[in-house]
Amino acid sequence: MVNLIVGLGNPGREYEGTRHNVGFEVIDELSARHNIAVRKRDFRSVIGEGLINGQKVILARPMTYMNLSGEAVGAIARMFKIEPKDIWIILDDVALPLGRIRLRLKGSPGGHNGLKSIQAHLHTDQYPRIRIGVGAPNSTDLVDHVLSRFNLEEREVISEAIDRAADAVEKALECGFERAMNLFNN
Repeated sequence: MVNLIVGLGNPGREYEGTRHNVGFEVIDELSARHNIAVRKRDFRSVIGEGLINGQKVILARPMTYMNLSGEAVGAIARMFKIEPKDIWIILDDVALPLGRIRLRLKGSPGGHNGLKSIQAHLHTDQYPRIRIGVGAPNSTDLVDHVLSRFNLEEREVISEAIDRAADAVEKALECGFERAMNLFNN
């Protein structure tokens, strides 16, 4: 069995460090911790294969832009015959306070266009996800907010959240996603 761990974001330098790209940052953290080179360009993504806690994983960053993430996720899932329950999506969430993480086994897209696309391509909402709170917009437009970068104080909080999200992935691979939910949802 292999787990597909997907961090959502937008490709390109202009999106690096934005709120929408925290999923990419978690993949980068896991890649560094476990020496998994995420460089192979395939399935409209950049992917890397390796082991985390003795479990086979594919780490992926879709290169389709957020709104079309499902095209990449669906292609990888079909090629490697990965069931939705073994596809873990890591993404930003404006409904969660800055730095909070929340693990869920399934659920609606909740207005997130990346999840809407994934659900359309997997034909189910029965896939685990790790949401990272990026804070709600004050008076700015939602799109402007998620494409904005964190200020210095926010960056400290979000860096800790990225580490915790990577810890959650490791724990879920070690003892199951439900157990990790009990440990990391606060």
